[in-house]
Amino acid sequence: MARVWEHGWNTACFFLLFGLWSIASGQLVYTISEETNPGITVGNLAKDLNLNVQDLERRGFQIVDGPNKRYFDLNAKTGNIHVRERIDREALCGRSAKCLLELEAIVKSPLNMYRFEVNVVDVNDNAPIFRSTSSQINISESAVSGERFSLPIAHDADAVSNSVKSYKLSQNEYFSIDVHSGGDTAELVLQKPLDREKLPLVQLTLTAFDGGKPPKSGTAKIVVNVIDVNDNIPVFTKALYKAQIHETAPPGTSVVTVQATDSDDGMNGEVIYSIVNQGGSNEMNVFTIDPVTGEITVKGHLDHEANPAIEVRVKATDKGHNPRSAFCKVLVEVLDVNDNVPEISVTSLEDVIQEDSPVGTMVGLITVKDNDAGKNGAVNLKIKGPVPFKIENTYKNKYSLMVDGPLDRETTPVYNVTITATDEGSPPLSSTSVITVRVSDVNDNAPQFPEPVINIYVKENSPVGSVLYTVSAFDPDIDNNAQIVYSLVDSSLKNAAAAVNINSVTGDIHALQSFNFEDLKTFQFQVQATDSGVPPRKSNATVNVFILDENDNSPAILPPYSEHGSVNSENIPYNAEAAFFVAKIRAVDADSGYNALLSYHISEPKGNNLFRIGTSSGEIRTKRRMSDNDLKTHPLVIVVSDNGEPALSATVSIDVAVVENAGDLKATFRHVPVKDDTFTDLNFYLLIAIVAVSVIFLLSLISLIAVKCHKSDSSLSGYNPPMITTHPDGTWSYSKSTQQYDVCFSSDTLKSDVVVFPAPFPPADAELISINGGDTFTRTQTLPNTDKLSMVLKGASASGCVASQSALFS
Repeated sequence: MARVWEHGWNTACFFLLFGLWSIASGQLVYTISEETNPGITVGNLAKDLNLNVQDLERRGFQIVDGPNKRYFDLNAKTGNIHVRERIDREALCGRSAKCLLELEAIVKSPLNMYRFEVNVVDVNDNAPIFRSTSSQINISESAVSGERFSLPIAHDADAVSNSVKSYKLSQNEYFSIDVHSGGDTAELVLQKPLDREKLPLVQLTLTAFDGGKPPKSGTAKIVVNVIDVNDNIPVFTKALYKAQIHETAPPGTSVVTVQATDSDDGMNGEVIYSIVNQGGSNEMNVFTIDPVTGEITVKGHLDHEANPAIEVRVKATDKGHNPRSAFCKVLVEVLDVNDNVPEISVTSLEDVIQEDSPVGTMVGLITVKDNDAGKNGAVNLKIKGPVPFKIENTYKNKYSLMVDGPLDRETTPVYNVTITATDEGSPPLSSTSVITVRVSDVNDNAPQFPEPVINIYVKENSPVGSVLYTVSAFDPDIDNNAQIVYSLVDSSLKNAAAAVNINSVTGDIHALQSFNFEDLKTFQFQVQATDSGVPPRKSNATVNVFILDENDNSPAILPPYSEHGSVNSENIPYNAEAAFFVAKIRAVDADSGYNALLSYHISEPKGNNLFRIGTSSGEIRTKRRMSDNDLKTHPLVIVVSDNGEPALSATVSIDVAVVENAGDLKATFRHVPVKDDTFTDLNFYLLIAIVAVSVIFLLSLISLIAVKCHKSDSSLSGYNPPMITTHPDGTWSYSKSTQQYDVCFSSDTLKSDVVVFPAPFPPADAELISINGGDTFTRTQTLPNTDKLSMVLKGASASGCVASQSALFS
């Protein structure tokens, strides 16, 4: 209940005091009680300064942070000063009679600075405490009534008005208490003689009260030891000693010598000295006393700014069986010397400044403080090094840091401004402070790719979703201005969005489909990098994707022969000479390069010594003449292999029959079924052409069978007639639209077969047309798709090159 009453009283005092303000020496002063709840209004600074409340927020009305903790906030909308957090006056000002906080407020456009003070009034929030909760006092039984004994001193952290004011002793029959004027010290007074034999120990309770309303108290137990007679106490020559010493005095420096005498003889008259701690003071850490001579010397560090005067309480105790003590005070004045370096504190108005800030832009406020006095405390300030900043003095020890040149974040994103403060003492002392000024970014740079053109090589049949490449662009800007988003733009591929995709954040280019080299060899698109600045900047890079061929297509056997599993037969005369032409196997591979380089081998029968096949031409010829021991029918299995890794192959079976008469040789016609059931005019013309060619072929075959066997196959498709050009080296070029084909003839036979196909090779629904005259054409039924054109040229020539297939796509 007492605590509630106390809080109510403090609140009432606050509301009585916070409205009181005065203008002293042209400065505003507000008064507020300590421990005031956060959010309480101290006063309306805008009103007191005659400022327009409507412009406060726009002009950035604010309290400037100082070197101390920030206890107040300023409402830029109303101009009211509010308590930000509870104020502990004792931690801020100690036991000083007056506690003033010097504050500053600024307003921009134009920039003005206003100074005001807040007087923090003490409230009774600390109770008296004793250094020890239990103390012992030795009193001789010979002590007479009225004799006084020193009691422990209580310490109260509050200011003078709320500090210790009185003491009270527990009820007893032997002692009373005498409180000195001011109430901060008390003595124990003996009321009647003590008898150690009857009462060797007396226990008392000492209570200290402060001057608060209501007062607070603290207690300590006093144990009185009744001892034998030592009836004289030491007496100091002075009750108060005064001394002066410089704050830079080293340990061991003599301060003053105290002296006390005791009229007793022997041990009862010998005095020893000691320093008594006075409830929270640190004099025992600063001074020491010789227990025999009473000389007080410096023990620790002296600081005029922290303690300009130190009070030392000295105790003189005799060596009697019942020691008796006396006390005196020593007041030591600490003289100032130039031992404090200037202190620099910086208040930044902006966390960062834009790199396009003009000259004269304020960056921060600088406060310089030197605790020394006179010239020892006069400070000069300057900036070290060539930096685009300058310092201007605004008021006494207040300075402004301002922009004094152009800024470029990409060149120097952070400036470390070194400020040196030097006082005018002798010798002068100086200190430095480094202010970090960060320059904010402006979106003045576009993303840049390392290379304007990027080449990507991708194997065909690569899995869907695989990362083809990761593009990366660099933007020298930062934050959103350097946050890059990637996207796909112009592409040479009609449906590029279905082929590739790009991760807008990482730049990973993913394949959305598995590429086929035979369908698509290369395509191109552009990647665009766009930053997130305002306005955004962008740049492009060209990406070329090259599909690399894989050996994923097996060789395909061309008509008139079909692959392994079908019956193919050829007849040769019994009297055939060595190197007699039996048949020619033709095959194509949809792959390219080495993957499409084909070789022909006879796999069965093993160890065959009658026939041989051209490894590159596919021509089957006899090795020797026939003998009576040879079989009449020779089944051959031909293997066609490509040169890929691993190699793929196809096989074809041919039964070679030996006939006695050349007249028994019969031409075999093979017809590839047409899958298109639609009978059009074009089909009708093709049928007529097939019949005509077949008749001419049979007649020619019968008339020429004694001279040579002759077969030919070729393919022709489309409506546009091809153009064939003969070169001096014996090779032929075939051109149609944008495709060009080179053909050459075998040099080891009178009949050379050359197969020329653009990719992909002719489908299974192609139809053979044989034309007498040495040429054979193949026309596909799916019209008018001119891309599916195949052509087989067979001509009688004794010179040329080894048969090969090649295609040049232009």
